[in-house]
Amino acid sequence: MPGRRAIPSRTTPKPRLGARSPVLSPRLVQRIVRAVIAGERREAVVQVTFLGPARMRQLNLRWKGHDRPTDVLAFALPHPDRALFGDVYICGAQARRQARDLGIAEREELIRLVVHGTLHVLGRDHPEGPGRTRSAMWRRQERYVRALA
Repeated sequence: MPGRRAIPSRTTPKPRLGARSPVLSPRLVQRIVRAVIAGERREAVVQVTFLGPARMRQLNLRWKGHDRPTDVLAFALPHPDRALFGDVYICGAQARRQARDLGIAEREELIRLVVHGTLHVLGRDHPEGPGRTRSAMWRRQERYVRALA
């Protein structure tokens, strides 16, 4: 897809070229993903792609049925040999909006979304609604964000 950046991460990451996040370098994104994978004691190949709002809206409509952009979408692709692959899509514009609304740095919110998406790929989940920020996954996510931000 034009206008996006794909950043694969694994135990030996190999960067790909593409559109860039203006705030997080490909090296930092890889470091975040590797830290979460190692912290969860898992092995996985996770690719992070930054999208604009129009493309994120399309993906959100197709896969979640919501006709609006979202901040992060994650897809896990388990294989029969027990290998785990996943794709994380992040909308930078949505992250900027959320950071502004929360009064935090855009960098922190982007780190949060990389961590969040990676945890979903690894099988972690949270409830929707008000219980979301009190869930075990959210607490785990925030520990990673504090350590990595």
